[in-house]
Amino acid sequence: MNFPLPLIPSRQGRGIARNSAVKNMFKSRRIFYGWWIVLSGALIGCYTAGALFYGFTAFVAPMTDEFGWSHFAFSLAASLRGIERGLLAPLMGFLVDRLGPRKLIFSGALVGGLGFMMLSLTDSLIMFYGASLVLSIGFGASAGMASTTAVAHWFHRKVGLATGLMTTGFGIGGLLLPVVIWLINHHGWRMAFLLLGMGTWVIIPLLALLIRHKPEQYGYLPDGDFIPVLENAGNPTSEIAFDARQALRTRTFWLLSLSFAISFMGVGAVILHVMPYLTSVGLAPGSAVLVATLIPLLSIVGRLAFGWLGDVFSKRHVLALTATFQTIGLLAFYYAPAVWALVIFLITFGFGYGGAIALRPAIQREYFGRNAFGSIQGWSMAVMTIGSIIGPAFAGWVFDIRGSFQLAWLIFAIMTAVAIPLIMAIELPQNDRQSSSSP
Repeated sequence: MNFPLPLIPSRQGRGIARNSAVKNMFKSRRIFYGWWIVLSGALIGCYTAGALFYGFTAFVAPMTDEFGWSHFAFSLAASLRGIERGLLAPLMGFLVDRLGPRKLIFSGALVGGLGFMMLSLTDSLIMFYGASLVLSIGFGASAGMASTTAVAHWFHRKVGLATGLMTTGFGIGGLLLPVVIWLINHHGWRMAFLLLGMGTWVIIPLLALLIRHKPEQYGYLPDGDFIPVLENAGNPTSEIAFDARQALRTRTFWLLSLSFAISFMGVGAVILHVMPYLTSVGLAPGSAVLVATLIPLLSIVGRLAFGWLGDVFSKRHVLALTATFQTIGLLAFYYAPAVWALVIFLITFGFGYGGAIALRPAIQREYFGRNAFGSIQGWSMAVMTIGSIIGPAFAGWVFDIRGSFQLAWLIFAIMTAVAIPLIMAIELPQNDRQSSSSP
């Protein structure tokens, strides 16, 4: 396939076109290279989500049955992954700003594949936790943060749409859940982990070859604008520019991060426990698989629709709407396996959860700029991880104590509703580096 690779920058002026002929050549290209980065990030997200985020629910039953573990014990592995990811997120953000996303994705894929290999050899709960931590380190580097940072650098006016399109890969990854289940049923859970590890070592590094860091290094501005000055160009644009330290001092950063931490409690719990919950309330296993698959697929609509709406209307208001959708979805999930409840749950929760995923990097880009996007995102994810740690473990604990997940969904719905006023309280932060004309 002939990809429109961008120009390699010259020694004397990184990111500056050498002459007008080169400039005209790039203007004539039909596809802005940023969209190839979106595609690469989407495909990386697709594999990551299918193999790890959505696919892990398929391992709950066979592993707990074989080893006699409780649901809480298994859920704790997901929480430990969250702790590790949260602790490392600031470091990963710093590295992606300094080294660029491609190197981070390569190294993360190597470690993530090793984590899957270790999981295939699990013979104790301690080893299961250790392998989960290795997996967390790898995918913390190769998934999500690196791709969203690259997209945030390559887009500005269309950042909501671009992140929405890129994160659709995570939703499409739900289609891999039946594949993971088929692997487990026909080859066993150990071989399934082994094959997922091999896929990580091959697929993700190949896709990472398309990733580039900043458009200025190749003669572009965000959204495909071309740098108009050929030599001795100053700053061609005036944007909000926070560094990580400045962002951490703002009320906006903490309100945004805390609201995501709260809303993602329910998301993490639902994704991990959806199949065990639905089968526990009497839904046939095949139907439970269908529901688990439809959640990420329907989230695609939310990612695209809410991502686009965030470019047209206030991102803060649109983000609050996604939290409202998630709240309604969690309340409906309480009444499963009633068909009407599952329909409402799939539409509202899928749309809302997907929209929030797309808007998180877009609203960060708008409020803090792209000067230190990776570092700021890393610190934000460290806060958000609190929710992903508490959610799955709490839901598993509720099931072990009460024999039912339903109380957990009610509590998560209330908590998600609390995030709505936090989002509405967010304001555009100010600092001495902000342009008088904010984007």
